[in-house]
Amino acid sequence: MPIRHMVLLWLAFSGGGFHWYWHDMHNDSSIPDALHVSSSMVEDMPVQAAGLIASEVQVDGDRTQFEMRVTSINHYGSHSKKDENRALISEQVIVHIKLASKQEQQLAAAWQRGDAILLRGTLKAPAKAGNFGGFDYSEYLHTQEIHWLFKGDGAASLQKQEASLWNRYTLFRWNDQLREQLGQRMESAFTSLHHAGYMKGLVLGVTDELDPATYNEFTQLGLTHILAISGMHVAVYAATLLYLLKLLRVSRETSLTVVMILIPAYVLLTGASPSVVRAGIMAMIGLFAARRGMLKDGLNILSISALLMLIWNPYYLLSVSFQLSFLVTGGLLIYMPLMKPFFAKWPFLIGGEVAITITAQLVSFPMTVFYFNQFSLLSFAANFVLVPLITYIVLPLGTVAMGLSFLWGDGARILAWPAEQLNDLTFLLVKWLNVDDAYVSIWPSSSILWVMAYYAALYSVLYWLKRWLTSRRQTNDITVLNSTAISSPIYTGLAASPEWAAILHTAPEPEGAGKFASRQWNGYRHLALALSVIAWLGILYTGYQSPGGGNTGTVQYLDVGQGDSILITTPGGKHILVDGGGTMDFATGKNAWRKRADPYEVGKDTIVPLLKQRGVHRLDAVILTHGDHDHAGGLQAVLDQFPVSTLFFNGTLTDKTPFRKLLNTALDKQIKLYGAHHSMEWEPDQATKIRFLYPFTLPEDESEQLPVMKEQNHYSVAMILEMEGTSFLFTGDMDDAAESSLLSELTRFSSSVKDKGMGAVGKAIDVMKIAHHGSKYSTSEEWLSYWRPKVSVISVGATNTYGHPNEAVLERLSGVDSAIYRTDTMGEIQIRAQQGKLSVRYQRKQYKTDTNTTTY
Repeated sequence: MPIRHMVLLWLAFSGGGFHWYWHDMHNDSSIPDALHVSSSMVEDMPVQAAGLIASEVQVDGDRTQFEMRVTSINHYGSHSKKDENRALISEQVIVHIKLASKQEQQLAAAWQRGDAILLRGTLKAPAKAGNFGGFDYSEYLHTQEIHWLFKGDGAASLQKQEASLWNRYTLFRWNDQLREQLGQRMESAFTSLHHAGYMKGLVLGVTDELDPATYNEFTQLGLTHILAISGMHVAVYAATLLYLLKLLRVSRETSLTVVMILIPAYVLLTGASPSVVRAGIMAMIGLFAARRGMLKDGLNILSISALLMLIWNPYYLLSVSFQLSFLVTGGLLIYMPLMKPFFAKWPFLIGGEVAITITAQLVSFPMTVFYFNQFSLLSFAANFVLVPLITYIVLPLGTVAMGLSFLWGDGARILAWPAEQLNDLTFLLVKWLNVDDAYVSIWPSSSILWVMAYYAALYSVLYWLKRWLTSRRQTNDITVLNSTAISSPIYTGLAASPEWAAILHTAPEPEGAGKFASRQWNGYRHLALALSVIAWLGILYTGYQSPGGGNTGTVQYLDVGQGDSILITTPGGKHILVDGGGTMDFATGKNAWRKRADPYEVGKDTIVPLLKQRGVHRLDAVILTHGDHDHAGGLQAVLDQFPVSTLFFNGTLTDKTPFRKLLNTALDKQIKLYGAHHSMEWEPDQATKIRFLYPFTLPEDESEQLPVMKEQNHYSVAMILEMEGTSFLFTGDMDDAAESSLLSELTRFSSSVKDKGMGAVGKAIDVMKIAHHGSKYSTSEEWLSYWRPKVSVISVGATNTYGHPNEAVLERLSGVDSAIYRTDTMGEIQIRAQQGKLSVRYQRKQYKTDTNTTTY
């Protein structure tokens, strides 16, 4: 039998691997062949495509986004005829249309799934990850079998065409319309859009209108599973239907059949995410098994569900939703029998709820920190209190209020009122639990082996704990029997039988031998339990530790677009962040309509996730070179989510509100503030020293207030980092006037400071961060001649409109034989320093033979 199982397992894995390989091998784009060009030539090519809108149309600020099933495509240019050489294909693309006016929002809102359209624009390849371990949009879309982004300019770039009443998207179109109507009913039942958006997400799975701040607070506490339609929702839905059918005196067999048929409708209505598809399939199989009295084992049902989903789409295996849904469900099935005995004497409802909550938290923990790199110690309390409240009260109230609004609006609002009060209580509790960041632990990205080791150790701990608890209870039971029924003839007869003696661990044997064997067995169990606990705690400890140190320093020039952000990790494990990038917001005033519901912000969406992923538990210092938004804007999110010991800045203020908010946040959090200036030094650890070179000390203001400088570039902080026998020069956005001023000062005192601690000043620098993203107003020939950098790094955006980096600057760098690395073409650049040697690697390959790593 074991050999048979091994053969079947091998066949299953082999078949799955072949299915994956075949599916992935055929997952490529047919658009280049249809246009008779190579993939590299498709980029930015003007094309005209006909097809069908294949998803819901999302209008957010000045952008409309949807998926399109392209059925024909051709090159569209000044010398092309309208329908010339149109190639027939069938391929999905993501469409982004930049809207030109507020009126175009209304036009775009009328577009629906299933519409036949003719679209003009350009094709773009999805962006690859710019930072090591960062989100790779290209890889994600590949798993969705999408290979191109179609960029349109204005609503006029899309023309609706005549379409047949029936097509492959007709059913989904009706479903979209039903979801829209139900959403409107939810808005009529609930008094505020905030409550309505939350209830839409809770009941219908529509998360577009969910307040981003609320979602982030739920995420911090590990409560996002409440807002994602999953097994909890399907269970409530199925149980409610069965209860209603029972009240209508429908037979059990008929009720099971009806609910089994209606579950797919609910899965479709709520968006058909992997988690709800899994729950729907499991529910249907379970109901069918219950009706036929056949399969009742939960793990078998779970396995069949996974098999069906992976046969349909093997890329489900890479979905975070799929993985978390199946792991947590499987974990509950496997670990709950081990957890239940600990709460056997508790009241049924409370004991069951506590057991499920603890088990779910323990099972979901490794995958939570694997993907999201954080875990709140208050997550258990939040889940224990809020999950039953929302599942058994708020969710049913919201659903019934939504349905009642079709018949009686006032009644729906009356029913929605207690749900709103409970929602307010929920929001208040979630906000209160998120006040103190001390309860949020940050975990670096681990390996799959670490996750597997965690599950194995956890199972061992719970198994031996259960054996220990069972042994104690059996001992107590024997003690009771000995004290109350030892003289009973019935007990005497039972104890004499081998079967009952085995149950009680009192098998008849020579006097004294049983006690010795019992002690020996208990000793083994105690040893196994102790070793399991030590192993589990050891796995947690190793997973929590930040990588780095070990006599190696690392300087990481992050890809943040048009801006600067540099993470320094010293040999002693200290973390220093130089600047935080920033995203400009032009959606103000008359352009306020362009503002998106949850716009991209480099600090929140790039820097903070990267810091967490790399296990940065706290920042020993943040060095802000100057107050311009492309250097300071992202630091607000950093200060909000990370403990920071010290903030260095250039000692000036700007007239911008975000910058003043940043400094106020630092003061509120009691972060030490220092104005960096020439001759200031700081040693983060014994192997690392930072020497500030610029700005010079500013004249004191009689009002004793920091001076306000509108032009911040000139006062950028310049400093030298000495680490592991290497030197790094950081320059912010220094202009040529600041460079000239600093050179004059250094030259004037070079003879006197040569032997007085200035070290690398006036000598060749190993690495220089090129000032102002390679602007022509910085990095003069005199500057390069003085420092003679071996390696130059330019932090610059790939699509910037400033012409950075300037060609003259690049030529000057080549003239001093400096190796040039750029974040716009290479992505993140990491430089490791050890014993005077540098090792440089970068994220994006430029050529197929590129090794990405160079040693100096």
